[in-house]
Amino acid sequence: MDAATAAGRTWDAVVIGGGAAGVAAGTVLARARFATLVVDGGAPRNGPADHMHGYPTWDGMAPREFVAIGQSEFGRYGGTLLRASVAGARRAPDGTFGLRLGDGHAVRTRSVLVATGLTDELPGIPGLSERWASQVHHCPHCHGYEVRGRSLAVLGSPMGAVSIHLAALLRRYSPTVTFCVNGVEVGAAERQRLTAYGVRLVDGRVTRVGAPAGTGEGDAVAIELESGESLVCEAVFVAPRPAPHDAILVTLGAARDPVSGLVVDDGQGATDVPGVWAAGNVVTPRAQVVAAAGAGSTAAVSMSAWLLERELSAAVRGEQSAPGGAL
Repeated sequence: MDAATAAGRTWDAVVIGGGAAGVAAGTVLARARFATLVVDGGAPRNGPADHMHGYPTWDGMAPREFVAIGQSEFGRYGGTLLRASVAGARRAPDGTFGLRLGDGHAVRTRSVLVATGLTDELPGIPGLSERWASQVHHCPHCHGYEVRGRSLAVLGSPMGAVSIHLAALLRRYSPTVTFCVNGVEVGAAERQRLTAYGVRLVDGRVTRVGAPAGTGEGDAVAIELESGESLVCEAVFVAPRPAPHDAILVTLGAARDPVSGLVVDDGQGATDVPGVWAAGNVVTPRAQVVAAAGAGSTAAVSMSAWLLERELSAAVRGEQSAPGGAL
């Protein structure tokens, strides 16, 4: 469907984001016979990765293949996929929502689920982003097993507590783990714990990540320090700063947690704005694919109940013509 056609009707639900959370939600809603539109910009968080892990029966699948299959299944149940971005949103006086697409078209809907994910903001170390998702990773639960037994390095980042946790956790995967502190404050007690656990700590700033001297781009990674020292390892882990794509949620008035800064939901995906839900990494940065899909499904069930309640009330008023908006 094109944007002009999508703009020509009122949808029961619009899901913004077509990744794991979005397609799971869209499929639940489409199967419940709600007229459901998934708007997807085609840039999933895990798109650069070759495989995803921890999802039973789909372990090792390429993320983009997983999303393609999920979007196809969504379409099989009558759901509609639109390749587009949402640039703005507003809540109308009658409680419906107007979503402005990147091309200027406007889509109207009774409810909204935001599943737009986040961006992993890496430290500004030259050479780091070029190796992201190939030699540089952030999640041991996603990629640690694949580099088990190899020499690993953790680079400290502004996410200090997470960096320390990474260094400790990766010791379970390898006997050779070096924590390049890179400005992270590590107290004496924490240093003692890490050292006792077999993690080597190296102080000093990291200035560059690249190929070892005299070699081409291959499996080994060289970490250069401001002291002039160079450390060679086989895989690098770093804790990026998660930057949720929550602008639409904030525009619609959804409240943030004052401590975490994340948009708050009720555990079922509902925000404090009636008719607005959120699921996946946009509200839960640490969620793996399987958790994001589960959150999307949970939110869709909650949305279904919310939409049904409004249809029942409309029926009593004589305003509901027939159930099954997707028919």
